[in-house]
Order: sequence, then structure tokens, then C-alpha cells
Amino acid sequence: MLLFRWTILLLLIAAGVCFVFYIGTGRPQFRQWGLVILKWTVIAALGFFAVLVVERLL
Repeated sequence: MLLFRWTILLLLIAAGVCFVFYIGTGRPQFRQWGLVILKWTVIAALGFFAVLVVERLL
């Protein structure tokens, strides 16, 4: 559980850093990387919460 929480937190921080670099440099590749990291973070979080719901039901 703790590993998943830290992973999601670190991915959100990485996406935030990419967006800050995009704002600072204006290079669109940083925005693209930030969006990709954010997308996979949301998918990982949904999977994590799905496991919690299934665990609660069983």
C-alpha cells in the first residue's frame, strides 16, 4: 500500500516538474511528457482504488 502511495505521489511531482519546465522553457516536449506522466498516474490511481474497492467487498 505504501509503495503505491509513494509511486503515485512521485509521478504527480514528476508531472508537475515537467509542466514547470514547459512554462520556463516553452518547449512543447515538456508539456507532452507531463501529460503522458499525468495520464499514467491517473490510470495507476484508478487501478489502486479498484483494488481497494474489491478488497473491501471480499
